[in-house]
Amino acid sequence: MSLPLLRRVLDEMAADEHVVDDLVKAARSQSPEVARLPEAENRRHVQFLLTAALRATTNPDTADYTTAEALGADRAAQGVPLTDLLRGVQAGRTLAARVAVDRCRAAGLPDDVILQTVLDAERYTGALERHIVKGYHAAELQLSRTVRDARTQLLRNLLLAGPPPAPEELRRAGLRPDGRYHCVVSDVSDPAHARTLEQALLEFGGVYGLVEGRLTGLAARSPAGVALAGDVLLIAAPGAALPALPEIHRLCTAASRLAAARDRRGYHDLTSLAGELAVSAQPLLGDLLTADLLGALDPANPFHRELAATALSYLDHGQRLRPTAEALHLHPNTVRYRLDRLAELTPLALAENSGASVLDAVRSWWALNHWLTR
Repeated sequence: MSLPLLRRVLDEMAADEHVVDDLVKAARSQSPEVARLPEAENRRHVQFLLTAALRATTNPDTADYTTAEALGADRAAQGVPLTDLLRGVQAGRTLAARVAVDRCRAAGLPDDVILQTVLDAERYTGALERHIVKGYHAAELQLSRTVRDARTQLLRNLLLAGPPPAPEELRRAGLRPDGRYHCVVSDVSDPAHARTLEQALLEFGGVYGLVEGRLTGLAARSPAGVALAGDVLLIAAPGAALPALPEIHRLCTAASRLAAARDRRGYHDLTSLAGELAVSAQPLLGDLLTADLLGALDPANPFHRELAATALSYLDHGQRLRPTAEALHLHPNTVRYRLDRLAELTPLALAENSGASVLDAVRSWWALNHWLTR
């Protein structure tokens, strides 16, 4: 006779609006995030859990977890943190067990039946919680992918001159239509490594994603202090308004290729590579300049290459003998000798006090660099 009576007691409990009200209050009081949802939404949640748990307690064949997973997915979509969701579930679960025990005792059910009922209910509600968590995580992953895809597409539109995003799209991505952002281009293309670098860059605000196969982004603040793995190359431009970004992105990408070709790693400001980037953009002019200034040098002659490399280092060190010598591990007199020998073979004016202008130095640097690297 106990089982029919138990079913009647639990069915009455599930249908009691006062019980549902008390469970809703318990859940909302223990979880502020749950309490921010409309009360009707909390009520829907509680009614399902209560009815499903009590039904499964007396008839395990009716156990159904699909709705529990759907509820978890709903809370993820509503932005309720999982810890807050579970705090509300557990508060309602505790109160429901207490009410069930009281009603079973009042109906005269034996203690062993009450104990078994509580144990069965605990077993099923525990399974319900696990499926709520499963649904939550599945939805969270899907939402994360959806948000990431949307932000990556927005980034591509901004940097590759695609359709201009609406102001609301920018705001949803955390960007201001009138903001100034640092275009960032890396040489990282592996998705797993890209996520690691993205996490480091998020410290500086902004939006990041794979653009043209590289982790690229718009940083709200200069990322000069970002922690990088030893083999990562990162180019960052000064802050600029959104309309200027496609051209700046093109320059950053070109600078990244240039730096990678010269085996440079780490962080580089775009402006620090301005000279090299400008001259590399004019290869034909570089050929003409090299032929005009260095036509007497033979690329296959190791001594000629030694002279050119010494002269290039001399220009890179501000046309100062001692720093150049220290960088090349040479005596200053050896550097002076090589510059003099180069002056005998070419019209380059590199000697100290030669009277060469800044533009003369630029032409010399361009010719030497182009000759050595072409």
